[in-house]
Amino acid sequence: MNKSKILKQNENKRIKCMVYTRVMGYHRPVESFNIGKKGEHQERKFFVQKVS
Repeated sequence: MNKSKILKQNENKRIKCMVYTRVMGYHRPVESFNIGKKGEHQERKFFVQKVS
């Protein structure tokens, strides 16, 4: 089954998700950012720190 077919099949189960990010020491929802800050947020690279 391809991705678009799965999304269409489960469309009625989907809900909006609020994404928060830490800015200057406190958490803010990304949807409240201006257009420039939203673009900057999309360009961020995330990493997973390896546990040694």
